[in-house]
Parts: sequence; C-alpha cells; structure tokens
Amino acid sequence: MPQRTDSFDLGGLGLTTGEGRRLDLHAGHNPLLLSGQRYTVEPLSLPVTLDVSRMTAGGYALRLRFEARVAGPCMRCLAAADPIVAVDAREVDQPGGGEELDSPYVSQAELDLRGWVRDALALALPSQLVCREDCAGLCPVCGEDLNLAGCDHGHEREPDPRWAKLRELRLE
Repeated sequence: MPQRTDSFDLGGLGLTTGEGRRLDLHAGHNPLLLSGQRYTVEPLSLPVTLDVSRMTAGGYALRLRFEARVAGPCMRCLAAADPIVAVDAREVDQPGGGEELDSPYVSQAELDLRGWVRDALALALPSQLVCREDCAGLCPVCGEDLNLAGCDHGHEREPDPRWAKLRELRLE
C-alpha cells in the first residue's frame, strides 16, 4: 500500500516563478456524515493528482483531481447506494492578495491535503445520493419501497376535512 499523505510541504518542491509540478499522491480521508447518515469513502487511501504551480509574488496555484466511491444508504429508498464521484478542485494561495486569494488549506507553504480532499469531495457530491437515477423512493403513506411495489401501488385518498360537517348531515 502506498504511503498516505495528510499534509504536503509545498516549499520543499523548490519551485521558481512560473514553474509547476504534477504529483501523484495517496491522501487520507474521513467518513462523511450527510443528513444524519454515515457514508464511507473508498478506497481507504485515495490516489490523487496534485498540480502545483508557483505564481509571481510567491503564491501557489493548486489543482486536485481524484475519483472516490461513496457508499451508504440511498436518500430516497434507504437501499445501498455507492456512486463514483469525480473531483476536480482548484485553489489559489497568494500572500497579501486578499481574502479571495487566501486558501484555507495552505499555511506557510504547508498544504492540508486531507482537509482539502474532504471538502472537495463534499462539494462534488450530487444533491442526493441515490441507488439509481430513477429511484422512486418510499411510499409516504405506508413506507413501502416503490421500486418493488409496481405501478399499481396506491391508497384511497382521505376525504377533504373541510367537508366533514356535510357527512354528518342525514337526509331522511
């Protein structure tokens, strides 16, 4: 198993202005907690591609790319879901460049790779993790899995409560 990198020393690359380097690393990560459900990220040590470029005035332009499988319950029907999520994230760290050019993952030429992987993955996730694109979910009345129930699944509608007094009327 390749060595895992949680933080990376950008200064140790010794890049000059305009120079860049592509690095293939293995980053650690934590399980995700979404909507109160725990989702695991596979593989345990994610192979990531990190592109580092040295900018003028001493900053860094960074690009992070990887793919991960996120496994956990489907957000519609609670069956197993395990989509593959592709991540392509970019960061810029330019000292003195203002808040927009100050990366939260770079501190004194030290890159917090684990934190960036976690946040980039969370931002790349679809709005709902589902077992399949056409997942019908659960019936809101009885809780049956609509993927298995078939198209004839249904319930009698409750009468409109505004008409309740008319049902009490006896015409004899």
